[in-house]
Amino acid sequence: MKHLHSGKVRDLYETPEGLLLMVASDRISAFDYVLEPGIPDKGEILTRLSLWWFEQLKDVVPNHVVSAGVPAEFAGRGVLCRKLRMVPVECVARGYLTGSGLTDYRREGVVSGVRLPEGLTDGSRLPEPIFTPSTKAPMGEHDEPMTFEQVVAEVGADVAGRLRDITLGVYRRGAEIALERGIILADTKIELGWDSDGVLTLGDEVLTPDSSRFWPLDQWEPGRSQQSFDKQFVRDWLLSPASGWDRASGEAPPPLPDEIVERTRGRYVEAYERLTGERFRA
Repeated sequence: MKHLHSGKVRDLYETPEGLLLMVASDRISAFDYVLEPGIPDKGEILTRLSLWWFEQLKDVVPNHVVSAGVPAEFAGRGVLCRKLRMVPVECVARGYLTGSGLTDYRREGVVSGVRLPEGLTDGSRLPEPIFTPSTKAPMGEHDEPMTFEQVVAEVGADVAGRLRDITLGVYRRGAEIALERGIILADTKIELGWDSDGVLTLGDEVLTPDSSRFWPLDQWEPGRSQQSFDKQFVRDWLLSPASGWDRASGEAPPPLPDEIVERTRGRYVEAYERLTGERFRA
């Protein structure tokens, strides 16, 4: 196989048959840095969870998966996929206000061009889910919010409308299923591309703790930072006095302590088991 690319988390290969082999590693990133050490079993958790979600979403949008039957060295964390011509837009849906959306809202009451009601706070549920796309920045640079009008200028009105509809459709289905399991899906990012027939298709990963914010429903309390099943747990440690790291310094973050690694793995495992109803390790 030909190695094509290594990202923050995934490695991509091309098979002799022209398929892509996408392999999820145990690497974890935050603030555009790949951190050390990795989180044990994270790659397998992300792969298995994505495969489970692709099945739940197959009537919402087609996906790129061909087979999970991969060479033994990639078993559990590799997926054979069809090639897609990726859309040059990050497709994000939000049902709750937090993160960069909260920062933008506090500054001007708007998120990606969508004006929101006054009085919202960290963790507030939005009146309805919103499409908040962003640019696809090169590695090491930050994605920038886009308005819907900017997406139209980038890909055309028809495609922009379909991107919005698919993204919100994935969010609504995911949020409904998660809520049944006592979990809030606050927001999610998906990757879409055109297959060889020109059909918009779901690629990469979907509704994992790396691409979404999941909160325990019974601990949800607007007005504060929420307990989380995603890597916000790692972000919070990095920004705490305990890490000793200054984000503005330009220096790489320090290694993650064993306790943070173990607790982060536990959050990923718990998210997988609560969402799917399956044991991660029998």
